[in-house]
Amino acid sequence: MKKLTCLFWIIALCMTLAPSPLVGQGTPAVPTPASVTPPAKTDPDVPQRLSDVEAYILNGARGSDAANSAVGSKLDGAAGPGHNAWMMVSAALVLFMTLPGLALFYGGLVRRKNVLSVLAQCLGITGLVTILWWAFGYSYIFADGSSLWVGNFSKFAFLRGVTSAINSNYSYWVSHNVFSMYQLMFAIITPALIIGAIAERMKFSAILLFVTGWMVIVYFPLAHMVWGIDGAMNGIWNPKAVIRSIDFAGGTVVHMSSGWSALVLCLILGPRKGFGKESMPPHSMVLCMVGTGMLWVGWYGFNAGSAVAADGVAANAFMTTTLATAVASFVWAMAEWLIRGKPSVLGYCSGAVAGLVVVTPACGFIDANGAIIIGIIAGVVPFLACSYLKPFFKYDDALDTFGVHAVGGTLGALLTGFLATTNSGNANLTGNPSKANGLAKLVTDGGLWIEQLKAMGITIVMAVVATVVLAYLINAVVGLRPSPDVEREGLDISEHGEEGYHLG
Repeated sequence: MKKLTCLFWIIALCMTLAPSPLVGQGTPAVPTPASVTPPAKTDPDVPQRLSDVEAYILNGARGSDAANSAVGSKLDGAAGPGHNAWMMVSAALVLFMTLPGLALFYGGLVRRKNVLSVLAQCLGITGLVTILWWAFGYSYIFADGSSLWVGNFSKFAFLRGVTSAINSNYSYWVSHNVFSMYQLMFAIITPALIIGAIAERMKFSAILLFVTGWMVIVYFPLAHMVWGIDGAMNGIWNPKAVIRSIDFAGGTVVHMSSGWSALVLCLILGPRKGFGKESMPPHSMVLCMVGTGMLWVGWYGFNAGSAVAADGVAANAFMTTTLATAVASFVWAMAEWLIRGKPSVLGYCSGAVAGLVVVTPACGFIDANGAIIIGIIAGVVPFLACSYLKPFFKYDDALDTFGVHAVGGTLGALLTGFLATTNSGNANLTGNPSKANGLAKLVTDGGLWIEQLKAMGITIVMAVVATVVLAYLINAVVGLRPSPDVEREGLDISEHGEEGYHLG
């Protein structure tokens, strides 16, 4: 049966990659206005070429075209090497957050018998999400010509047309394929965050099925609404946005969606065998600390890279990310010291991740003082959620995904509405009518937080409802949990036939 299933998917994949019978050799395509050859442009003169150079440095539109549509540019459609280089590095840094950062962070926090299961889940999700992204995910989120709420599955399906030329909807100087790969890394890490809440007790097959459905029902639609050029909640770029919310690098799209889904999924699964009755300490705080450091380093690609350019906005995000993270790490550990008598390494690590999470939606819109405020709040509120909320309600969020990512992401999205400033250097908040969609007025008048609340509400509803439906459906088909004996033995041997350590 498994062989027949694999053969079916191979045949289906080959059919999708085959040339269309309607437009192929011997069958001329129907001409469209876009296929008409435009009139030739004259070569730019020296001042116009200098304008192009200025535009490149300032990350703006090419000056020759802006000055005179009849004048060409030697740089038309070309990517800028500096901006492109920064985005390729940023993409690698975001992948570094998952592999190996998150894998080691989560892997160190589980028991020894389950460490490989976490690594396998991170690797499996990486491959699975990449296939979905190539097939239709990227197109659904970022293709223009979509509706406010529903994306376009077909325009860039199988990454057709996603070349090294620029896509000016999202950047003046970054190659379309580089932008696509950068955004892929966000899509990979988001569902990987969920596994922290259900660690040590969910079948590998069930996780892959859940992630497939969750990406289609939650992540792709939500990312389209928030970041797509036609998205209903893209207050930055879409002048027709229904909700003028802002999310610089993923407070709603990444952390709220994964965190709230994680809570619901761990409640449906139930606690681990022995939860509350036996000790379940992390098997390696050394791995946890190493993973935390990798997450922090990689997060610069996550946050500063979301400027989609090596410019002043990226520089501001780099600074605010550093300040908020360092302060939150310190405050969490100091809170532990005050309440429990000792500052733990786990406290420093958890505080750092909480600071990174809370500052993510705000980092490109706030100044240094806003970052310090976020760091303090991020060190206190998620600490209280993990230390007191979880024991009070007795849910088994194994690695505190809800306490850090859902609480932190929700907090960050709301704080963005209060702390965003027109002094951050972000052109989208300085009153430029072509970009800001009235955001500067929302910021100065204090009404942005209301738009943030609307986006937060939609995110929570989408994540919760989709998770409930998917979890019960998958449980009916293949089951969510392994048998009690398998769970006690550990998932490494039973699910993957390997052990993380051989301590002869």
